[in-house]
Amino acid sequence: MPDPQPTIVLVHGAFAESASWNGVIDRLGAAYDVVAVANPLRSVAADAAYVRDVMGGIGGPVILVGHSYGGMVITQAAAGDPTVRALVYVNALCPDTGESALGLSGQFPGSTLADTLVQYPLSTGGNEVAIGQDAYHAQFAADVPADLAALMARTQRPITETALGDGLSGDPAWRSLPSWFVFGDADMNIPVAAHRFMAERANPRGQREIAGGSHAMAVVRSSEVAETIIEAVRGVGG
Repeated sequence: MPDPQPTIVLVHGAFAESASWNGVIDRLGAAYDVVAVANPLRSVAADAAYVRDVMGGIGGPVILVGHSYGGMVITQAAAGDPTVRALVYVNALCPDTGESALGLSGQFPGSTLADTLVQYPLSTGGNEVAIGQDAYHAQFAADVPADLAALMARTQRPITETALGDGLSGDPAWRSLPSWFVFGDADMNIPVAAHRFMAERANPRGQREIAGGSHAMAVVRSSEVAETIIEAVRGVGG
C-alpha cells in the first residue's frame, strides 16, 4: 500500500508563536492534516527533540516546515528520521554542520535585528531576548497591518541567547531530503542574500522569492507559503 499523505508539521521561529501559521492553515484547508508546534525556543537540541516527540505522536510520514529559527530546528529534528519526507524553509535558516542562527543571519550585511532586541536574565542562567514592542512592526512585520503587528508584538515568544548561538550538530537533513524555499526580499531579520545563499546550497526542488516580503511571511503572504507547502506534498507523492 502507498504511504498515507504526510502530516504537515509547522514550526515557528523566534519572536513568533504557533498562531502565526493560522493563515497558512486556513489556506491549506481540510484536505491536509496540519499540526502547528509550540516551539520552546530554548536550544536547538532541546527544541528538535520536542519536535521529534510531536512527530512520534503523529506516527506517520511528515513534512517539516520551519520559519526563521524554526529552520534550525527542523534541520536538526529531521536528521536520521525516516518519517520525514521533505523540508520547507519559510524565511528560514537552513544551516550546515556547526552553523548557528547568529552566524548565518550575520554572514551577509543587512540585518537590523540586533538593534531592536531587549533582553533579561533567566533564573536558570543566561538571557532571553525579544524584539522591543515599539520596533516590532518595522523590524519583523513591515507589510502586516499595524493593529495585527501590535498584537503579534505582544504575543511573541522570546528566545534564549543559547538557542541563537547553538550550532547544528551532525549532518544537515537537507543533504538527503528534498527541500523547498520561500522567502521575502525585504526580510530585516535574515538578509535576502543569506536566503539566496542557503537555498542555492541546498539545491531545492522549489524556490520562491517574494518581492517586498517581510520576515512575517507566514502571516502576510500565507497564500504563497501554502502553495509552496502543497508543492512539497505533491512533490513527495502526497
